[in-house]
Amino acid sequence: MTGLPGQSSRFRESLADVHAPALGTWVKIPAMEIMELVALAGFDFAVIDLEHSPITLESAYQLIGTALYLGVAPLVRVPGTDAGVVQRMLDAGAEGIMMPHVDTVEQARAAVSLVRFPPLGSRGVGATSRAGAWGALPRADYLRYGQQEVVLIAQIESAVAVRNAGAIAAVDGVDALLVGAADLSVSEGRTESDPAIAALIAVTIEQARAAGVPVGNAGGSTVEAVRAAVDAGFRFTTMSNDASLFGAAAKAAVDAARTVTYELEGP
Repeated sequence: MTGLPGQSSRFRESLADVHAPALGTWVKIPAMEIMELVALAGFDFAVIDLEHSPITLESAYQLIGTALYLGVAPLVRVPGTDAGVVQRMLDAGAEGIMMPHVDTVEQARAAVSLVRFPPLGSRGVGATSRAGAWGALPRADYLRYGQQEVVLIAQIESAVAVRNAGAIAAVDGVDALLVGAADLSVSEGRTESDPAIAALIAVTIEQARAAGVPVGNAGGSTVEAVRAAVDAGFRFTTMSNDASLFGAAAKAAVDAARTVTYELEGP
């Protein structure tokens, strides 16, 4: 088992690579085989999306277990500040929680409270879960992993969040930011390619860097998209998502196959 809870975070290890960004993808399809394919592809991490997909807690539990066994860092984007959902995903062995729509320091502190054990937070002790190796992990190691290895990623998705990005990044217990360019642009009534949105993103990256916190983005699946993310200052990037990657590959295969036609002989 390569991702035994209580050891080190693969996501943190991938962030520590000074030569290349950490690469991940969103998982929206509730099937264990998807996580197997993500692992075979070589992704560093996968974000199991409970905000914008039909994935249930039970499906997420299975996806997390598969990821841990195959050496992919399982992160979970929760729908919001639901203590029960966060607790159960962390007990399931998730390496981190991604919290959407964190606009203020107060919201960031509320997220920290759900993710961290006392005294920093209010997470309950569930050491007989997968996160505690079913009770086999020493209590001290279980608590250390939850406090020091599990990551909390705050999503910056509005102009208000951008203004507060530095203060959010500085909240004790917040480990990274992720810019949600789609929601950010819609909230401003602009497109993602608008220079005004690019300027807001640049401010977020600058503030995160000043706070010493890595920042990532939801990007594309091309070399150009990853290069643009690196050039912008992102330390990690989610390359599309499982459904879109499959859809694009399937369409490319069919489009190529449609070029083959019968060589009809003349009369």
